[in-house]
Amino acid sequence: MTSATRQPETAAETLPPRLIATDLDGTLLRDDKSVSPRTVAALAAAERAGIEVFFVTGRPARWMDVVSDHVHGHGLAICGNGAAVVDLHGGPGAHRFVKVRELARENALDAVRLLRDAAPGTVYAVEQTYGFYQEPAYPKLHMEIPDSLAPAEELLGPDHRAAGESVLKILAYHPEIDPDAFLTLARLAIGDRANVTRSSPSALLEISGPGVSKASTLALCCAERGISHEQVVAFGDMPNDVEMLTWAGRSYAMGNAHPDVIAAASGRTVANNEDGVAVVIEELLAELP
Repeated sequence: MTSATRQPETAAETLPPRLIATDLDGTLLRDDKSVSPRTVAALAAAERAGIEVFFVTGRPARWMDVVSDHVHGHGLAICGNGAAVVDLHGGPGAHRFVKVRELARENALDAVRLLRDAAPGTVYAVEQTYGFYQEPAYPKLHMEIPDSLAPAEELLGPDHRAAGESVLKILAYHPEIDPDAFLTLARLAIGDRANVTRSSPSALLEISGPGVSKASTLALCCAERGISHEQVVAFGDMPNDVEMLTWAGRSYAMGNAHPDVIAAASGRTVANNEDGVAVVIEELLAELP
């Protein structure tokens, strides 16, 4: 397994970048979920310069249509906070799973039980490769209709109709707890049974398999290409980006980033609505020989 722990070696600034890894919501995308013309041009220019671009997001594959027209070369994206590598070349609605790092149902059930005990009132949804399922009390946080409604224990059980389909992550929502406090509580309660993070401004947690993160899956993809962490430039804005920003040789927190992201990144750019990713890419390309 490729380590996603950044080790100090050669100064990253002395190496030309070979890969750009960028989060989407709150980072590459503007608040209206659009990709600005300036950003589209910057991504295309990076690819022409021989720098691969990876979209690395908490979004499921079915929500990737917003950037499907802007993939170049390999066409791959990392979805579900590292739970899946998806080929976007098929276009909207025709994405192909290249790699799946699932959350074992036993671990998922343990996480549900432990967090229910630690934070009564928590409600759940289950994100699978091709379906989305939720408990009846789970709020309409996502612009879609769930494939079925049932308690999480039933959704994750052996008799559920999607039992043969991989679980990518479970979502845990609490209507009252502070988002950062909920994240800390959940990590303590669940321990090493799963990886817990968050990307929403609300108390909504994303729970993946042990060791599964944007950073660890990005490290695997880079190792397959012979790319070191020092040759990676990463962008993000929320706690689910922290590991990736720490691992990458150069990393940028957006102007609108969470304080933990600002602390983790080696640099900072302007906000997503000001095309912060494009600003840095333009500067990087101007530095190339």
